[in-house]
Amino acid sequence: MPHTLVAAAEFVQDIKKSRFIARAAPIASEEEAKAFLASVSDPAANHNCWAFRLGQAYRFSDDGEPSGTAGKPILQAIDGQDLDGVVVVVTRFFGGILLGSGGLMRAYGGTAAQMLRAADKREIILMVSGFCALSFSDLALVKSRLTAIPHLVLAESFTAEGVDLAVTLRQGDEDQAIRLVRDLTSGRSSLVFPD
Repeated sequence: MPHTLVAAAEFVQDIKKSRFIARAAPIASEEEAKAFLASVSDPAANHNCWAFRLGQAYRFSDDGEPSGTAGKPILQAIDGQDLDGVVVVVTRFFGGILLGSGGLMRAYGGTAAQMLRAADKREIILMVSGFCALSFSDLALVKSRLTAIPHLVLAESFTAEGVDLAVTLRQGDEDQAIRLVRDLTSGRSSLVFPD
């Protein structure tokens, strides 16, 4: 399961007289990533390199460092820890010693990775929604049994014929819920999850 950060995080380290400051935050949109980047970038620094991952969308920038030596290693640090909905900015204050391409990649990626390892994380639970129509007589038993499934949310609306039950649960638990409704109603009702 992918994870995201609970809150913003920061980590500072010096590598061959250059100071690297990594900052990260959870995000829900590209606009939030850009706002975080604008808020933590230091115009006095030599470079403010960054990357973010938001589902299948990702972006990164080397901000003047040689191509592929900063933004991509930061993105690899995010992906390497199976994080999503995260933006990372690594600010560098140059200390006078050149690090070379490999050294830059290790410095940017390593600083980001160390900060992300230490940050508080939470699991991202992917949810799906389905529905079924039940008779009044089946409602109590089906509701009581479905609530045993973790992370389940139920909503009901009454009709003249019975109850329309909306079910939201963790992705991957659909088959269990479908079998449960079918078995408890002896096939009179079926839980459907639209694609």
